[in-house]
Amino acid sequence: MTTSRFAPSPTGRLHLGHAYSAVLGRAAGGRWLLRIEDLDPGRSRPEFVDAILEDLAWLGLPHDGEVLVQSDRTQLYATALQRLVDLALAYPCFCTRADIAASLTAPHGDAATAYPGTCRGLPDDPARRAATPHSWRLDSAAAIARVGLPGWREADGVRFASREQDIGDAVLARKDAPSSYHLACVVDDADSGVDLVARGADLRPSTPIQRLLQRLLDLPEPTYLHHPLVVHEDGRRLAKRDQAPTLAALRDAGVDGQKLRDALGNGRLPYGFRLVDA
Repeated sequence: MTTSRFAPSPTGRLHLGHAYSAVLGRAAGGRWLLRIEDLDPGRSRPEFVDAILEDLAWLGLPHDGEVLVQSDRTQLYATALQRLVDLALAYPCFCTRADIAASLTAPHGDAATAYPGTCRGLPDDPARRAATPHSWRLDSAAAIARVGLPGWREADGVRFASREQDIGDAVLARKDAPSSYHLACVVDDADSGVDLVARGADLRPSTPIQRLLQRLLDLPEPTYLHHPLVVHEDGRRLAKRDQAPTLAALRDAGVDGQKLRDALGNGRLPYGFRLVDA
């Protein structure tokens, strides 16, 4: 039996793109779980959790089982991180975002990488050992040398290969957040038995690093369904920060949620929106 999940962040109201992703995941059949990804303490709000539940009920999309809340599961992420540290595959990073930005604009910086590797391989010393790192990062070169480059399979059967340049020294945890999206995602998917990851095509670049973490942590490989994105007719992306039309606004305008769900399931979008691949 297939198990998929819908995993919104409670940082704003859901919009039509979220609804499309939820409908596709539910349509896969089997178990459909709801996970609240609330590990960003600066943006997550309890009232948006209630709003997510309200919007899913309006669409007629009941989830199976209890709602999984990431902020309740931080010990699981800490255990996974410690395992990577013990394998010498994760290292402390003392760089601030400003430090990283400055290094990438220097003549020796590589603007094509997200992190220049400043703290990778620093010698151990008592002062550094006592300091609190800004983050923990994956040593991607050591990780790839240990388990190779894992690919992934999409729901249509197409197999994709990862490239080394797609996997940098990703953040695994920060001092203000117990886990990164990547680490928490693979831990939770495995713990919940998720074997189909349905999400927008804009998250496809996350797949190589997540597949690498799955292999390093001996977690099962799911199948992926990276679906097209809902955009405005002129191609503009839907985004909370851009005040995309919310499901709540559609509900207030008299739209029937279950009719909208059925239309989305058949690939029919309301006027003014269309689907594109990222």
